[in-house]
Amino acid sequence: MTASDCLVALFAAPALGAAIAAGSRHPRVAEAANLIGSLIALAAALPLPFFAAYGDTVLLGDYLIVDRLSAWVSVCTALVYCLSSLFAIGYMRTLGEDAKLPTFYGLFALFGWTTLLAPLVNNVGVYWIAIELTTLVSTFLVAFERTPESMEAAWKYIMIVSAGISLALLGTVLIYWAGTFSLGPSYALDWATLTAAAPRMSPALVMLAFLLALVGYGTKVGLVPMHTWLPDAHAEAPAPVSAMLSGALLNAAMVGVVRFLAIANASPVAREAHVAMVLFGLVSLAVAAFFIVRQERVKRLMAYSSVEHMGVIALGFGFGGAFGTAGALFHMLGHSLNKGLMFFGAGAAMRSYGTTEIARIRDFGRHFPRIGALWLAGAVAITGAPVFALFFSEFVILLGGFDQRFAWAAYLMAALLILVFIAFLNHFRIMFHEPGEAETDAPARISAWCVTPMAIALVPLLVFGFWWPSAFWNYFEAAAHALGMVAS
Repeated sequence: MTASDCLVALFAAPALGAAIAAGSRHPRVAEAANLIGSLIALAAALPLPFFAAYGDTVLLGDYLIVDRLSAWVSVCTALVYCLSSLFAIGYMRTLGEDAKLPTFYGLFALFGWTTLLAPLVNNVGVYWIAIELTTLVSTFLVAFERTPESMEAAWKYIMIVSAGISLALLGTVLIYWAGTFSLGPSYALDWATLTAAAPRMSPALVMLAFLLALVGYGTKVGLVPMHTWLPDAHAEAPAPVSAMLSGALLNAAMVGVVRFLAIANASPVAREAHVAMVLFGLVSLAVAAFFIVRQERVKRLMAYSSVEHMGVIALGFGFGGAFGTAGALFHMLGHSLNKGLMFFGAGAAMRSYGTTEIARIRDFGRHFPRIGALWLAGAVAITGAPVFALFFSEFVILLGGFDQRFAWAAYLMAALLILVFIAFLNHFRIMFHEPGEAETDAPARISAWCVTPMAIALVPLLVFGFWWPSAFWNYFEAAAHALGMVAS
């Protein structure tokens, strides 16, 4: 099997699943088509980092690339897509809208396809198109339940994100223009060509293009202050869609920021670009922390947690170096798994209690011991507490801050993470340890389809909290060198 074979399966399976699901009139056929497509996509994505470890593979006329960054993000995305597809079977059946499920699964598989495509795109212009495709497809999923709140969230999502992506397009035009002074009026617009030409580009143009990409793609990532679409969209979308938005879409958009940062790393404005990245990361982490403190609704709590963790990942790449880059990449995986688990638990709690309000979800662990234990473990993990994977990645990112002369930012990051830990778990104290009756007419039993993906997600979060394979460090260190995060 080659990297090309894996990519064929990776893209064909969700596309075929989307076609079968959308064309079927039977909801069980639709959910099976989507699930099988996600399983094949995961099987195809898992070998990609092994191929990338032996060198970059460029395919389809240089329009697709399997390198260390794209392969890693593809695995993160495929994991979330597969787990969300499992959870969706149990969750979507509770909505009582079987007639709409073929449409849902068709869109869901198409959303999985777009989020798998974007990180692997090797052309800066086509990457912009791929990210815009994720917006168009996911907008319909955000509005799937057709309530006034979900429709408003969908409109807010597409308006704000499209405005941000327009700035990213302007950044793309500027970086192309900057390259024309040394490469001529027409040249290949792939990431490697732009990075090689960066030392000869105008530093002012490179910095401006990077800032536009940071703000533009940062809007899709959910970095503050461009994050305002995210709490509404995550809160109103069905739980499996929220998991995909948080665990897959945000990483796909972060790839664009990191690619532009790699271009800036090859230019004289590398330090200024990293400072900008660090500032956006810190502000995102700070704003998310204070919104987590005062949050009253359970899925909005998870949404602001996503803003927080995207801020942490931005800090990792902003710190740069081997530690910062390794921590950021590892955090992508941990956050994808953990946030899927958290949105699955939130969705089950909301359906069972018939409310989105934290104050009305009481004694959850006693009413639902299996899913309650998994959700509570996920809550501890998502705060970056030992012995889970996110503690490991956040610790390594902090080391990166001290290693790369960003000690002031590392200290602020540590203080804000402590605040998040206290505030986030206080909300779970209310839901788990304050007595109350379940205010719901729904059956107490939660489907195994909902419990199983939560258990699967928790296992690697726990294992990687104790053990970081040496192969991971070698892979991340090589990725840091390839992205220009480490001085040659």
